[in-house]
Amino acid sequence: MSTAGGNEGRHPLFMPLILVGGLIFGFGLGYSHMARPEVVLDFLQFEDFGLLFVMFGGAAVTGLAYVVVPRLFDRAPLTGDRFGRRLKSFDRNVLIGGGIFGVGWGLSGICPGAGYASLGVGNLPILWAIGGMFIGAYAQGVWRSRTAQAEATAASSD
Repeated sequence: MSTAGGNEGRHPLFMPLILVGGLIFGFGLGYSHMARPEVVLDFLQFEDFGLLFVMFGGAAVTGLAYVVVPRLFDRAPLTGDRFGRRLKSFDRNVLIGGGIFGVGWGLSGICPGAGYASLGVGNLPILWAIGGMFIGAYAQGVWRSRTAQAEATAASSD
């Protein structure tokens, strides 16, 4: 079947279906006006609760899929991988990353997925926020690689 990081066992429709899923997600964000920063900022200021219904709908569909799909299929249809949950421990990195995400979301009124959908509805000033996301992701990658190198150096000197 598929190997970690490889595409050898994946169904040929895997990548096209990811693209279609992303397009449907982006269309849904645009149609529900969640790709408009002013709508998100109104939600964060407790003035418009439409986003709450959109998030609840997405969470309900995802929750249902997590319960039903593994009972219907032994393995994922397109990858052949076994179904399982990825558990991430709640640590300092999760707390800091969530805080940075929340501040960025509150300042720009947009999260990464909705940022790209916002471009699709003609919001070109959102390029500033998307640029900030790229800079932040790059800085985090540099920081993590330096931290990993420092830990490896410290471990080898012990």
